[in-house]
Parts: sequence; structure tokens; C-alpha cells
Amino acid sequence: MPKAQETAVYTHGHHESVLRSHTWRTAANSAAYLLGSLKPHMRILDIGCGPGTITADLAELVPDGRVTGVDRAPDVLEQARATAASRGLENIDFAVADVHALDFPDDTFCVVHAHQVLQHVGDPVRALREMARVTRPGGYVAVRDADYAAMTWYPAVPGLDDWLDLYETVARANGGEPDAGRRLRSWALAAGLKDVTATSGTWTFATPEERAWWSGLWADRTLTSAYAERATRGGHATPERLRAVSAAWREWGHREDGWFAVLHGEILCRKES
Repeated sequence: MPKAQETAVYTHGHHESVLRSHTWRTAANSAAYLLGSLKPHMRILDIGCGPGTITADLAELVPDGRVTGVDRAPDVLEQARATAASRGLENIDFAVADVHALDFPDDTFCVVHAHQVLQHVGDPVRALREMARVTRPGGYVAVRDADYAAMTWYPAVPGLDDWLDLYETVARANGGEPDAGRRLRSWALAAGLKDVTATSGTWTFATPEERAWWSGLWADRTLTSAYAERATRGGHATPERLRAVSAAWREWGHREDGWFAVLHGEILCRKES
């Protein structure tokens, strides 16, 4: 097994403003494209599981199977374990792992799933090869990633254009690809996967509660998360620019006609028998 290498930096980190978003995610709102393929007996690997909310949902959907959640950050796995314990789930476990070099034998899992992971890795094609390696013949590699350049909103608050430009700059400086969603099918084909179904899905934030939540977490993340620190230390933004971007998020959040859509690319790849 090759030694794991850190080839990219996770742009967001695990500040509360980041986990506020991660803990909102469910199998229903973040993995709907996969759910119709699940069977009660399946063994699933959930890569980049974070605080474990999607992982726990998957465990409930395979009551006769088992789900393993893995993440590179040991601290967030403690929250994932607490999530599973609070729901009384016993068919679930967690471990530290790197998607570029998974410490599992070939053909171990029925499904290998990754949500919002490949946009943050240094070599997504290698990651997909590893995911396919540990997938059983006839099983599935399932990946969903946002595409930042395809995100759209109304009204056209000028500071949000600056947010998008800055975020993409910081993410690429960290070794990732923020417009991963549109590239998933291409990466899968380059990784040697043949049976690839490509779809898309969206999150939409338009009600007063949704706008307040989405704008608030990004306003806070812009000032207080690891992303903010990497933006300033990397010379990509001054504190003044970050404050202006944060204020733009709050301005958009207070607009009664505000609307924001996040486009995701999705791939469901059947491994050849």
C-alpha cells in the first residue's frame, strides 16, 4: 500500500461556521442520486465523512450491512462518533484515512461514496482509482461535488462576485479544484471507470430562514475559519477585503428577493464484474 501523501490542503477547515453547513447535510439532500441503488445488506465506505450526518443516514438505509466513515481529520471523527451514538447506530465505525491511499483490501465495499471531497484533493484521478480498487465488482463508486463557477444568485450584490473570485483563488492555491462538479465524469473516465452515469443536483436557498442560514455561515466563514486564515497568509486577501466580502453576504441575506443556487455534479460508476 503506498504511503499517504498530503497533496492538497482542505480549504475550509472545521471551524463552527463550516460544521454548521456539514451537519445540515443528509443522505436525502446530498446523496439522492445514490439512494435507489442501495440494498439493506450493503457494506459502504463514506470518504470525507466529516461530522457523520450523511454516514449515519447511510447506516440506517443498510440495516443488515455496515458503513465505515473515514476522514483525514481525527478531531471531526469524534463528532461523527457522537452523531452515530446519539442515533443508536451499531452498524457503523470510523477511521482516519487518505483517499489517495486507502488502507483497505481490494474489493471490500459494495459502495464507495464521497461527498464534496474530490474538489479538495491534489489528484482526483488517483483518488477515483483508489475508490474503485476497494469497490467490489458490480459495486458502485458514487461522487458528488459542487461547482463554484456554476453557482448563481440574485440580486447581483457586487461583493459576492469578489467572494467567488477569492474563493476559487484560495482553493486552487491550496491544490484543489473548486469547479470539480463539471469535471467528475472526465476524471472517472481517466481513472479507467467505464460504466459512468453523470447527473446533477442543486441546493437552493430562498426562504428567509434559508437565506439567513446560508449567508450567515459564509459571512462568518469568511472572517473566522481556516479559509480566512489561508486567504490572508497566502497573500490573496487583506483583512479589509474579507470584511467587505462578509458584509456582502449579510447584505444579500437581508434581501427579500434573495435567491442562491448551488449546482453539483454527480457520478455513479458501476465497477465491472
